[in-house]
Amino acid sequence: MLLLREPSDAEIQRFLEDQRPLPFSYPEVGASREGTPPGYGTNHHRGRLGPGKQTFERAVEAMRHWKMYDTGWTRLCWPDAPISEGAVVAVVGRHLGLKSLNACRIAYVYEEDQPSHKRYGFAVGTLPGHVERGEERFTVEWQAADNTVSYELSAFSRPSHPLVRLAQPLSRLIQYRFATDSLQSMAAAVTRPQTKS
Repeated sequence: MLLLREPSDAEIQRFLEDQRPLPFSYPEVGASREGTPPGYGTNHHRGRLGPGKQTFERAVEAMRHWKMYDTGWTRLCWPDAPISEGAVVAVVGRHLGLKSLNACRIAYVYEEDQPSHKRYGFAVGTLPGHVERGEERFTVEWQAADNTVSYELSAFSRPSHPLVRLAQPLSRLIQYRFATDSLQSMAAAVTRPQTKS
C-alpha cells in the first residue's frame, strides 16, 4: 500500500489484523530455499560481519530482533514479533516522499549446527497488502574453514501494485538499497557494545 503520510500505530495495527488471515500473495511459498522461480526478478547480497562464533551468536540475536530493518528509512512493525513460522509483520518504508506499508508472513525458519558451519535464517513472504509479490530470505552463517560470519539476503519478487509496475527500475533500485543497508544494519548491531539487562 502506498501512502502520502506516515501511518499511525492504530492504522498499522488494523492493517495487520486485516492481513493476518489472508493467504500468501504468490504460489511458490518456500521457494527461496532453492533459488528463484521463473518469472521473478532477484535481489541477492552477501557480506562479512566479522570473525568467530561469538559474532555468529550476536548476529543470530540481532536477526531475532529484526535489526536488518533498522536502516533509517524502513521500520518493522512490530520488532517484538517472534521469529516463528506464520508470524505476520508490517514494514513501513519511505521512498521519494511516499510511504509504503507492506504486509509479510514468515514462511519458514531454519537452523543448522554442524562442525563445519552454523546457519540461522528465515524467509518472509508477501501478503496481499504488499506492493510486491515474492519472498525474501535472511541468513547468518559461520564457516569453520575461515572462521568468518556472513549475512546474506536473497529474494525473488515481481510488482503487485500498478505504480510499482510502472516504476520497476526504481523498485529494483530500492530493493538493492535495502539489501546493502540491511547488511550495514546487521554489521552495526553485531559490533555495538552489549548492554547488560
